[in-house]
Amino acid sequence: MLALLGVLVFLAREYEENHAVSQLELSAANMAGELRAGLLRNIQDLQALSVTSASEPQWQRAASVLLSAHREMLRLEWRDRDLRIQQELRSPFQPQTFDDMNREQVLPDVQHACANARRLKGPAYSASYWLPMAQWLGQEVMEMCVPVIQANREAGFIVATYGLPGLLTELIRSETRRARSVAINEGDGTRLAIVGSVVNERGVIQARQLLDLPGVAYVLRVEQARESGGWLPNILTATVVALTLALTTLFALLALDVRRRRRAEGSLAEALAFRKAMEDSLLTGLCARDMQGRITYVNPAFCQIVGRPPEQLVGTGIPAPYWPPEQIDCYRQRQSIRQTSRLLPRQGFESEFLRADGVHVPVLVVEAPLINAQARQTGWMSAIIDQSDQRKAEELSRASQDRLQATARLAMVGEMASLISHELNQPLAAIASYASGSLNVLQDPQVPLQTLRIELEATIQRMADQAERAGKVIKSVGDLVRRRERARAAVPIQALWDGISPLVKLQAHKLGIEVQWEIAADCPAVWCDATMVEQVLLNLVRNGFQAMPPGDPASGSGWRNLSLHAAPVPANATSPGRWVAFTVTDHGHGLTDEVAKRIFTPFFTTKAEGMGLGLSLCRSIVEQHGGLLDFEPATPRGTTFRFTLPAAL
Repeated sequence: MLALLGVLVFLAREYEENHAVSQLELSAANMAGELRAGLLRNIQDLQALSVTSASEPQWQRAASVLLSAHREMLRLEWRDRDLRIQQELRSPFQPQTFDDMNREQVLPDVQHACANARRLKGPAYSASYWLPMAQWLGQEVMEMCVPVIQANREAGFIVATYGLPGLLTELIRSETRRARSVAINEGDGTRLAIVGSVVNERGVIQARQLLDLPGVAYVLRVEQARESGGWLPNILTATVVALTLALTTLFALLALDVRRRRRAEGSLAEALAFRKAMEDSLLTGLCARDMQGRITYVNPAFCQIVGRPPEQLVGTGIPAPYWPPEQIDCYRQRQSIRQTSRLLPRQGFESEFLRADGVHVPVLVVEAPLINAQARQTGWMSAIIDQSDQRKAEELSRASQDRLQATARLAMVGEMASLISHELNQPLAAIASYASGSLNVLQDPQVPLQTLRIELEATIQRMADQAERAGKVIKSVGDLVRRRERARAAVPIQALWDGISPLVKLQAHKLGIEVQWEIAADCPAVWCDATMVEQVLLNLVRNGFQAMPPGDPASGSGWRNLSLHAAPVPANATSPGRWVAFTVTDHGHGLTDEVAKRIFTPFFTTKAEGMGLGLSLCRSIVEQHGGLLDFEPATPRGTTFRFTLPAAL
């Protein structure tokens, strides 16, 4: 109780001391506010002064009135944008202040303040400097710069020089400063100006307040004498009140502690119930062991994996009842290594458990140490995942993969057969046409023998060429399906046309279509597989023929023509290399929107006898050469197919 009373008395004295300091800090804050408010009023007066031009005589009169009203200002100057003095005026109360110092000596301070004012677009202050005066006296002063804005542009600056002692005496009320000393210090504690003094008999208390101004910051320090009060008159009352408050506080704390304990116990019970429900709902088995290997806890999922109730598991040691007999030695060795090793396990390991019905269960075991509240290991916690379903799923997945691979091989064989049959139609049709023409010539008795011999030799040669072409087509399609790189060479454009012109002219003659072939004068050779590119041109020409059927009533004589054109592509940012563009233009009905969306889809066709592989094969061939195949509507009707091939260097 005596110690409590002593503490109470000490706390009472400390409270009085802190209360006095708080009051002093409040007064210091009010003084700082008065300084800021006074400086703000001065800024408003200076801004009103900037309305008058520096060359007008009214400025001298207005500045004189302002200096007479504000004793803290020692000097006013009007400076142009280059900080040259245009007008200046000294305070009538201290006219001799600047006799011992040239204004050029403080130009850096003025420049610093005006630079901040220009940056802030408002008033700014400079750091203080010592201004010497007569009789070895002096005072600390600072410069304030206010930008003058006229006609929305900077016309110059008004510079006001403040004396720091004058700020304390003029801007802070005298009743606030009574019985106190007020000083302006720098941040490191250097005193710049002070007003008033304190008799230091019982010690002093002090308060500091930051005086933050634009461009500079000071510390306002206020001191006053420490007051002493009587102790004895307030000890008994204070002691009784303090004891009453202490007892009340103790009872309140006790009640609060009881309620906290009840809440903690309730929270703990809820947490245990929640953990129990969570562990019971897990599909992952949990098994805890102590440092000797005895099982201390199992969850229902673990019991379901091993097929045993908790009563048969908890308390058992090594060997565990679910270890397979043939692997007990291996498991025992692994258990001893884990118990003696200080390294924490980084990943799980696969194992097998023996279920109660004798079935071996593949599991994945992940273990982690059990750490108590004292950061000591008390055992191991194992998480066991039953992998039986996963193994079954893997077997099913492997079987499905085998079936899919077999199906893919069958689909590839079918696609290859379809491609070969599609591409062989043209050379076989040409061979049939040549054979039919040869029979017609042989059956004509009026044909001379020499002419008959010449025509039959030419026809048979063409049939041999088409047969050789069929062989090349079969080999090229096979290489395309197997994604095998073929030998490419520099092929002239005319050579590509010569390779397909017999077939094109033969079919065009039958259909009554005029074919126009044009090669640009500066067109280079292309780097390609000639057989594959000839097949692309032949497919596009045949599609163009089929787009202009002879029975079309809108197909007059002017529409029954098909044009092929080859020209170099101008180099640009998107195609910096050299390319050659081939265009095939027909004058058919064109493509509908639905057909245009699916035209390159394999097995999509609009023809009754078509297979839908021609354009898909053409795009694959062009893309293997590094080019692009596209189409657009022709003018005034029809379709233009365009593809590009790399030029031979």
